[in-house]
Amino acid sequence: MAIMPAKAKIDRTDQSSDRRNQILAIAARLFASHGYAATTVRDIADEAGILSGSLYHHFSSKEAIFQEILRSFMTGLLEQIEEIAAEGRGPRETLDGLIRTAFRVMEEQSDAVGLYQNESTILQSQVGFEFLSEGSARIEHFWREQIEAGQAQGVFRDSFDSAIVYRFVRDAVWSTVRWYRPNGRYTAETLTQNFLDLFHSGVLAEES
Repeated sequence: MAIMPAKAKIDRTDQSSDRRNQILAIAARLFASHGYAATTVRDIADEAGILSGSLYHHFSSKEAIFQEILRSFMTGLLEQIEEIAAEGRGPRETLDGLIRTAFRVMEEQSDAVGLYQNESTILQSQVGFEFLSEGSARIEHFWREQIEAGQAQGVFRDSFDSAIVYRFVRDAVWSTVRWYRPNGRYTAETLTQNFLDLFHSGVLAEES
């Protein structure tokens, strides 16, 4: 029996990995724009230029594709948050970093962010998607920990409830994906600077 050269095996593995990533990117775009329920396996396969049956060589089901997109998104976001936490900066600098990271992720993964925004509330209670509620809880805990630390240090006003502040900021930042377009008029850095200016100083002009 002929033995496949090691390089050929590696090339075939790389091609398969590239194809999987291409399918995931296409599926994320279709799910985000048309909705998960309205997108079929055939839709994804047609966009990828393959037969529907060929898609099952890479993924066992449409739900498996869905899970992988959201799991990759959540895992990557948590890793970046942990990196910010490891820097050990003050509460204000840490929150600034979290906001900057959110807008950067939105620029780089707008389809996955849009999908998460549109579908996560329903999915968090479904079997197989527990990682969404677990990840969301970890993120909220870290944000509120920073807000409360800032309040204790006198950096942030202590008249606010940390849960409300977190929800206000979270929703204001992540809902931006509904109108933000990568490679459009605004960059992630532009959004970050405008948001941080609003977050730090508000919208009222200083009284003369």
